[in-house]
Amino acid sequence: MHSLDRVDKLILERLLEDGRASFSQLARETKLTDVAIKKRVERLQRKGILKSVTAQLDYASLGYQKPVFLHLRVDPSMNADVRKKLQSMDHVVELYETMGEFNLLVKVVSPSMELVHRFLQDLGRLGGVKEVTSHLVLSEVKRSASLPTPSLQKRL
Repeated sequence: MHSLDRVDKLILERLLEDGRASFSQLARETKLTDVAIKKRVERLQRKGILKSVTAQLDYASLGYQKPVFLHLRVDPSMNADVRKKLQSMDHVVELYETMGEFNLLVKVVSPSMELVHRFLQDLGRLGGVKEVTSHLVLSEVKRSASLPTPSLQKRL
């Protein structure tokens, strides 16, 4: 685990708020130089703390339905094959390997529920998939683009 100082935390917070925050903007806020900020960001990337700075899409404004989360129980001997197939599917936007009753958690977006239904049918025919449980999102209650709460940050 890597420790972060006050400036690193501030840089991460600002980039999470606005991924387009400039080095000069961050430098003014931290009273450091642009070059110092650039080096800190590069160090955070090298350490694997900052994987990327990306855009967050609003799928609804692009014409997609609410996401569907799928829990999959997969034959352990077929897990790698199923993961590989899911990674190549267009509707799959997130894929997690999980512990517990189900092996995989899949987030699916689609322009129509009819296409989700077809996707589920195709999924049922995938070799190794034993069970699929679907969960349609009614509303997004919280999506955090922030560092953990101060009590958890003490560990950082």
